[in-house]
Amino acid sequence: MGRKAGEQRARVTTALDHLRQQIGLALGAARNARETAEYELARLQLEQLVVRTGFERAAHDPQIAERANDPAMAEVLSWLRSVRSEFYREWADGPNRLRELVAASAPGPAGRPPGDWLGRVGSSPGVSAPQLWRIGTSTVDGSAAGRTPGTELTFDVAVPLLDESHLAITSAPNTRPAVDAIVENLLMRVLSTFEPGAVKIHLWDVGQLTAVLPSFYALSRTSAVTVHDPTRLVDLLDEFAGHIRRIHSHTMQAGFPSLRALRTATGKRAEPWRIAVLYGNGEDLHPEQIRDLKRVASGALDAGISLILVDVPTVLGGSVETISMLGERHALTSMTGSDLVVTLDPPLPSGQVTTAAGRIAEALVAKQGGPRSFADLLPTEYGRESSARELRAPVGFFEGEPVEVVIGDATPHALIGGPSGSGKTNFLYALLGSLTARYSPDELALYLLDFKEGVSFAGLAPGRKDESWLPHARLVGVNVNTDREFGLALLRFLADELRRRSAAAKDHEVTNLAELREQDPGGHWPRIVAVIDEFQYLFAERDTVTSLATSLLEDLARRGRSQGIHLILASQDIAGIDAFWGKPAVFEQCTLRIAMPKARRVLAETNQAAVTAPKWHAVVNHDSGIAHGNQLAHVPDASGKGVFPALQRELWQAYAGHGQPRLFDGAHAPALEESAAFTSLAPAERPRALVGQSIDVADTAHSVELSASPGRNLAVLGTSAKEALSILDSATRSLARQYRQGDVEFVLCCLVDRCLPAVRELTDRLVAEGHKAGLIAADDLTEVVTTSAAALADLDTPRILVLYGVDAALPALEHKEPGKQSGLDHLRTLLKQGPGRGLHVLGWWRGVARLKDTLGFAGTDDIGAWAALDVQGNELAPFCAGQVVHWSPRQDRALFFDRTTHSSPEVIIPFHRTEPSDD
Repeated sequence: MGRKAGEQRARVTTALDHLRQQIGLALGAARNARETAEYELARLQLEQLVVRTGFERAAHDPQIAERANDPAMAEVLSWLRSVRSEFYREWADGPNRLRELVAASAPGPAGRPPGDWLGRVGSSPGVSAPQLWRIGTSTVDGSAAGRTPGTELTFDVAVPLLDESHLAITSAPNTRPAVDAIVENLLMRVLSTFEPGAVKIHLWDVGQLTAVLPSFYALSRTSAVTVHDPTRLVDLLDEFAGHIRRIHSHTMQAGFPSLRALRTATGKRAEPWRIAVLYGNGEDLHPEQIRDLKRVASGALDAGISLILVDVPTVLGGSVETISMLGERHALTSMTGSDLVVTLDPPLPSGQVTTAAGRIAEALVAKQGGPRSFADLLPTEYGRESSARELRAPVGFFEGEPVEVVIGDATPHALIGGPSGSGKTNFLYALLGSLTARYSPDELALYLLDFKEGVSFAGLAPGRKDESWLPHARLVGVNVNTDREFGLALLRFLADELRRRSAAAKDHEVTNLAELREQDPGGHWPRIVAVIDEFQYLFAERDTVTSLATSLLEDLARRGRSQGIHLILASQDIAGIDAFWGKPAVFEQCTLRIAMPKARRVLAETNQAAVTAPKWHAVVNHDSGIAHGNQLAHVPDASGKGVFPALQRELWQAYAGHGQPRLFDGAHAPALEESAAFTSLAPAERPRALVGQSIDVADTAHSVELSASPGRNLAVLGTSAKEALSILDSATRSLARQYRQGDVEFVLCCLVDRCLPAVRELTDRLVAEGHKAGLIAADDLTEVVTTSAAALADLDTPRILVLYGVDAALPALEHKEPGKQSGLDHLRTLLKQGPGRGLHVLGWWRGVARLKDTLGFAGTDDIGAWAALDVQGNELAPFCAGQVVHWSPRQDRALFFDRTTHSSPEVIIPFHRTEPSDD
């Protein structure tokens, strides 16, 4: 028992000894690891202290000297010395390379001495900018570069600006003049590099209302330099924030991440650079101002904005270089590090700066010049641009720089507004001229429509005084004051074209016009621009036209962009278009807004730029009217006498192979002889009687086919003799052209005395053309219809019975002898059975009720087509399959319905019939 207990005690003792041994080993290892870590930490702290202090000054630093006395730390200094020596061996030619780098990155005024450039006006167009801008020099000990100790090597010091970086300057006591000299030096170098207008400078000083950089006073009277209110920093930051949003929207829509990338790709400077110099006083800005400043700084460089902050204590986003003043002539910079002191360039001579600023200001004023002319909008060579991606054209100038309008996928449709006399028509001419000069008719097709008795576009089609036309125009509609149906027809045409292009895109498996043109290079796919001036009149009534037009316009606005169909809607006032209430899609798609002076509701509600816009100017906005997208443009005179016609004639001669546009003039009825529908007629088995010009994009006419089907008769309804004579005249003459001589017989009867000369003239014309035609007296009508009805079964030659004022003959026709049918009965027989036998009636009744009396109880089927003049729509329902007819009499217009071809009546324009009063 005792032996066993002893063995257990021995084992426990052995285990404890082993544990103590292991713990000792672990503590020793931990102590060694700690000592090693402390040693390494001390080494790192010493390295950091030496680097921060500078190797040259480290030998005289007591803290470093105390640590260096430790033998363990001596090797740190030795190692740093070897690293430094190795570095400077590689940097033996460092100063020379720095000089070469600055010379290459800061060419011309950016890096040259002031004597080489101060007082000269810059000439660079501003497509690219120097990367560095000189501010002074710095020196290093030559021993570090393998030279004799004490030898000083000097190199140039420059800082990035413009697209590269912002700049923050921190002053020292009594160094404000030196800071001003740095800023003035940088700004003059920039201004002397680029052509006038390529750079805009904004000055803000929290402590001064004026006298910020007084040598720039001459420039402050131009757009090159703007001095801002010290109490309104928020306004300046809001202006920049809006500018950044506009630029980013523009560049990203064009497929580029920044303004610099856009310049590089296009080879053009789209916007001037902007440099904002903000002078603070060392105190913190308000939190809201700091927030806005950081927001601006983060996106400024990509938008071509550089900030120079003086004593503004804040940390900016993005790239920022610093200059910390040590005295009037010396500073430390982030470009050279804390070891090297920069000797700043001496201030530019004040008198020379003032003179140079004056010369730049004079050059800027001369460049901007007075009001530009229409010719300044035009390119040197016509028709060189491609519309595959977009349409882009200048419409005016701001401070001598062109202001462009862009129509494409990003800004597909435009809304133009301005009261009478504001220059809206002149702007449209400037836009059309600028576009047509840049794009050929194969790249751009125009459809132009002017409501409310407008003739703005009349000169774009051939006329009596000028035979030329705008070759890009496919359609010109003027004086469309009452013919709202023509606007609807245009929208229908565009909708059909949209479907055609969408089908082609689907076949080629593409989604937009640019891709379609790439896949189908042999196709004809120009961009289509439809300009509708005073478009609100298209929606003036609460009727079917408005309903259909609203639906079509909404669809075109949504889907037209991808297929290259664009709308330009112009109006004096868009505020009261009831049809768009609750349907904002149309206006939302019009992201391009053009506001003439005093325009209402075109821009965003809070954007009042148009209120203060001067005469002959326009506010161009590609951002749906939001204020940050505003661009003010002076619009040259494009509508003056002979201005646009001169361009039109040049284009007409240049594109001689393109046909003339279809001209629709609502104030003039077309002559039958000039109608293509009439002149193209030839003998046919199924003749058609032309009744009037259709209100359509195509130059077509409405007609009635006089086949052997029941009801193939035509009735003209109303008391207007002028239109009734015209319709029957065109119907009869067009039928005559479709029969050979002797193959048809015309029987005419006029029961309205004042119309007898016109009917007699028509009869004589038919006879002169070799047709059998006769004019019967009113008293003979009963006998003629009776004879015709009796011989109907044996009729071997087509016969056209043309009756004027049928209702006047009703008393005579109704006379009935006992046991016999009346003449009215025979007329009804002709109406019912005549078409099947080759006899057709073209008749004029001066009232709907009188036509009903003529037809009796047989119904209305025997009148298959009718043209209504001065009758009300509710009277026509029985002749229109019972549907509600929306029609009120309109001068020189008729409502036409053919039950075999129409689902609803359509408005027509009776052809103009020459009268003695026309001579």
